[in-house]
Amino acid sequence: MSNNQFKQRGEVDESAMQPEDSEELRALYKAFTENNLNPLWTQMADLMPTTPTPRAEPCVWKWSVLGPLAEKAGELVPVGRGGERRAIGLANPGLGGKAYISPTLWCAIQHLGPKETAPEHRHSQNAFRFVVEGDGVWTVVNGDPVRMSRGDLLMTPGWAFHGHHNETDHSMIWIDGLDIPFSYQMDTGFFEYGSDKLTDYTMPDYSRGERLWCHPGLRPLVQEQDTESTTIGAYRWEYTDAALTEQLALEAEGQHSTVEPGHAAVRYVNPTTGHDVMTTIRCQFHRLKPGTRTAARKEVGTQAFQVFEGNGYVTINGEEYQLDKGDVFVVPSWDEWSLQAEGELFDLFHFSDAPIFEKIGKYRVQIGGEDQ
Repeated sequence: MSNNQFKQRGEVDESAMQPEDSEELRALYKAFTENNLNPLWTQMADLMPTTPTPRAEPCVWKWSVLGPLAEKAGELVPVGRGGERRAIGLANPGLGGKAYISPTLWCAIQHLGPKETAPEHRHSQNAFRFVVEGDGVWTVVNGDPVRMSRGDLLMTPGWAFHGHHNETDHSMIWIDGLDIPFSYQMDTGFFEYGSDKLTDYTMPDYSRGERLWCHPGLRPLVQEQDTESTTIGAYRWEYTDAALTEQLALEAEGQHSTVEPGHAAVRYVNPTTGHDVMTTIRCQFHRLKPGTRTAARKEVGTQAFQVFEGNGYVTINGEEYQLDKGDVFVVPSWDEWSLQAEGELFDLFHFSDAPIFEKIGKYRVQIGGEDQ
């Protein structure tokens, strides 16, 4: 029986039968089917391939298409209860129409129009927001108002109440990343509506979480216990940009400061542990100098990116895709990929499901054909 096919009770799996099979063997297969059994020897290639064979496909979603569609949705679709969120999920063409960018991760374009409020809710799925364009929006996470601006990474750990309000005369668009498919497959999803009005409409430059936690190298003693997810509500673009700039400047001075020549990168971390920002999602940012090409690599799990600035190429399994500002693309598990910058700095936000596989001992990476 194939992975995507379910036989009716009593219907024999004909794909397992051979013309020379005896009547006794045919009766055995029929008994298997009648008793909801499926022998390993008829499905070995599907269940235990020599290398991962992902159903998800490499795919690029062009911002020149995504942006206008999000704006049109803003004109036609309400954001309040009923619509709840004006989020447009990116559906990987290999996953049968589901709005999943991969078997474990969800990525969506979300639009919030002028003076709009998205009411509060919470869910057990972990979530982040990465701002593509616009400013003047605040997300309120467990009562803490967090400013949203271009290039900022906003965190909403599982089961945190959150809503958004736009105080400007222009819209904002961002990408949402969640572990919805993983939660769905593992039957761990919970959802709860909150207040139609937000718990705090103030508009501070920095959230309370940032004021407490965002001082380099310093941990407040008021909270000595580690937390599973980050205590920081926003990772600001100004700091991300500065860190990447200094890596490349140090490299130019002859210091070992980049992951490979011309390739600066940072990982967003939970300040209480130094580990990933959330238990199921890793967030990183990459900057490539003009002309830089990264080493080809394969990784277990999903690699998803959005081009923040500049343009270039991604090569996946030998096929090259042109990338422009705003484009989103995904690399399925164990597909080989590399990046190349064109004539300017090439900035990319990157998220993956690596923490899941690291925790269960299934993560593997090869660079240049060598295990790391």
